[in-house]
Amino acid sequence: MARLLLLFLPGLVAVCAVHGIFMDRLASRKLCADDECVYTISLARAQEDYSAPDCRFINVKKGQWIYVYSKLVKENEAGEFWAGSVYGDQPEDEMGTVGYFPSNLVQEQHVYQEATKEVPTTDIDFFCE
Repeated sequence: MARLLLLFLPGLVAVCAVHGIFMDRLASRKLCADDECVYTISLARAQEDYSAPDCRFINVKKGQWIYVYSKLVKENEAGEFWAGSVYGDQPEDEMGTVGYFPSNLVQEQHVYQEATKEVPTTDIDFFCE
């Protein structure tokens, strides 16, 4: 399914065709290290395997390193999910793919910056190509 994505930058409007789907939001707020959620919060190590149930999530193998970029604020009975990307040496590690995973799956090994900025999630946080 192709959708149009409008990008508004000062003095510039860009329209591009995007192939994908907007999935349901897992949360309405997230915790980040900065207002734009661009800085890495921590480096975590997977304690067990995890198979992604849909395109919003990433597959993780026990022992893999994951860079954590944001932490969804838990709502109601929803699970607690973090967003990150797998770091690995093998092509099948899906290195660089960003997605969600259960927070209880990992153990943080190194905290770079505390996740103290609470910001709203957006549709693009749950977009799947």
